[in-house]
Amino acid sequence: MTGAPPPHPGLAGGPVYLDHNATTPVDPRVAEAMAPYLTDFFGNPSSGHPYGAEPRRALAEARERVAALVGARPAEIVFTASGSEANLLALRGAVLASGRARPHVITQATEHPAVLETARALERLHGARVTVLPVDGAGLVDPAALAAALTEETVLVSVMAANNETGALQPIAELAGLARTRGALFHCDAAQAAGKLPVDVRLLGVDLLTVVGHKMYAPKAVAALYVRDGVRLEPVVHGGGQERGLRAGTENVALAVALGTAARLAADELAAGRAARTAALRDGLQRRLTEGLPGRVHLNGPAVDRLPNTLNVSIDGALGAELLAACPEIAAATGSACHSGRHEPSPVLTAMGLPAARALGALRLSLGRWSHGGEVETAATALIRAAAAR
Repeated sequence: MTGAPPPHPGLAGGPVYLDHNATTPVDPRVAEAMAPYLTDFFGNPSSGHPYGAEPRRALAEARERVAALVGARPAEIVFTASGSEANLLALRGAVLASGRARPHVITQATEHPAVLETARALERLHGARVTVLPVDGAGLVDPAALAAALTEETVLVSVMAANNETGALQPIAELAGLARTRGALFHCDAAQAAGKLPVDVRLLGVDLLTVVGHKMYAPKAVAALYVRDGVRLEPVVHGGGQERGLRAGTENVALAVALGTAARLAADELAAGRAARTAALRDGLQRRLTEGLPGRVHLNGPAVDRLPNTLNVSIDGALGAELLAACPEIAAATGSACHSGRHEPSPVLTAMGLPAARALGALRLSLGRWSHGGEVETAATALIRAAAAR
């Protein structure tokens, strides 16, 4: 795969799409691959008659492709309906399977709500004890803090590979190694990292890892959890024994095929060095904003150890939400929330110690497969114009 991917019809004529960390457009090649499994190959993959044969083969191939993307074995891949469900299976499954009276779970302050809220629910409903580690100004966990927090009762540590707002890359291999020395399982939510950067579960040393379809050009409502062979989890759905008995229910073959195809395309893109092209576009956007608004643009998160597609900046004297409202040419996000007309700063940025004014001025600009230099110029020009007016 050396040339550019085919044009995406959903992006034609609309604003510049810089919100790929929220969701990606479905790659037309993914849609084409899954379509026959909505019509011609409708059979149940568990059926022994001919109508089940092709769905069964396609499901196995999809599992192989997802496994290949993350360096796993196909039997270690469990399909789920979302990243949130995969995270639930990892956290709840590990806690309930542990048999501990008061199992200890460790996570960190900038984790996705799918992990943080699940941890709080385990605390409330199942008597778990939860430790939330702080992060530094770049949004990173200090391995020494994890080492100090681990106890004999620690069942699971859950730390994301890459932050969805800043793109910050956590030192997963080092953190997982620390957990392993104390006998704790390590879960990594790789929703933002898988497909954008090489991810290998063996090299990272993780026991559980989440991959999400709609973050890598597959449709929504499909994801996968890597479960290392030998790891015991309580099922999230009981029933017919599908997905290693961890998630009962007839498999959605079409969506599994979509995720498998997206994984294959992502592997091809990584092999072709497309991440470097995306990083160059991101750096060009940052440079244009910095030059156009001298002294006013501040990078949030690490300058180097971040996703190649993610730029999170604050602009002095401007609210991020107001800037985007003044730039209909751009579709992007801020990370802040609006409640009853009041803007509240991003919990990720405040956990990093950023003052409220800077957090409220933040923009998350995330590029993707079809981003190009013309879009970078359009976005930079619009943002500079809107910020200069404030």
